[in-house]
Amino acid sequence: MKIILSEDVKKLGKKGEVVEVSDGYARNFLLKKGLGKEASAGNLSELKDQEAKAARIAGEELDEAKAEAVKLSEVTLHIPVKVGSNGKLFGAVSSKEIAEELKKQTGMVVDKKKLKLEDTIKTVGFYPIPVKLHREVTATLKVIVEEKN
Repeated sequence: MKIILSEDVKKLGKKGEVVEVSDGYARNFLLKKGLGKEASAGNLSELKDQEAKAARIAGEELDEAKAEAVKLSEVTLHIPVKVGSNGKLFGAVSSKEIAEELKKQTGMVVDKKKLKLEDTIKTVGFYPIPVKLHREVTATLKVIVEEKN
């Protein structure tokens, strides 16, 4: 019997897959526990529609991420901070502060977790910061940490 899995089933398959199982296993376990439904023509058509919708949404998200990446790569963010001797900062500039400053200066909202800052910034200078907007899209934000007047 062919079954469309509604959830991941260990050693059988992932959600949305069509699998061939014995009739007893299907009726007594998979269907009874709601882990799958019979692979009828209507159910297969519904599955195909869901996959098409998911692919369309994923494509739209990718396009949005690419557009945002273009905008981010054009931005140069200036962050004024208090500086001590030797160009060292009092404290440090973290991804949270960069995200807040980006929102304040440009109005663009980027989650601080998307900023791939290896370590906090502790000296004055120019820093290219990678921003992971999507699984396939990474933009580079230009940050200039400068002395506060």
